[in-house]
Amino acid sequence: MIITVNGKATDVKDGCTIGQLLEQLEIKRDRVAVEVNLDIVPKASHDSHALAAGDVIEIVQFVGGG
Repeated sequence: MIITVNGKATDVKDGCTIGQLLEQLEIKRDRVAVEVNLDIVPKASHDSHALAAGDVIEIVQFVGGG
């Protein structure tokens, strides 16, 4: 199925969860915020929140620095 991740069309398996998406994109979970269709999804729900075709996902990675 096709979803949009940070403005880019991305193909994922049907029933893919946010956790699986992060693994597919090789993004570490510890410093990210994920928004699905304008709603922020708590980290505790990443492994259970199934995505649907057409979902729009924004992933923000936090980077330390000064």
